[in-house]
Amino acid sequence: MLRATVTVTLKNEVSDPQGHAVRDTLDNLHPGFAQRVRVGKILHIDLKESDREKARAELDKICREVLSNPVIEEYAFEIEEVTS
Repeated sequence: MLRATVTVTLKNEVSDPQGHAVRDTLDNLHPGFAQRVRVGKILHIDLKESDREKARAELDKICREVLSNPVIEEYAFEIEEVTS
């Protein structure tokens, strides 16, 4: 079985209020620990497709059309073989 791990994050030029809130909290609890924090999302998807190249092409399309907002977000993904 193939499993995809998709990471979606805000583009660097987009402000990240949630990241700022996490950084401020870290500064209060652990001063000097974090300079910058960016918050994103990770999705783990078990794929029905067994052909890695077909899965890669379809997943790229799905990432652009469904899982991310290409205006403000960027994505990356990895596909790996896993045993159930």
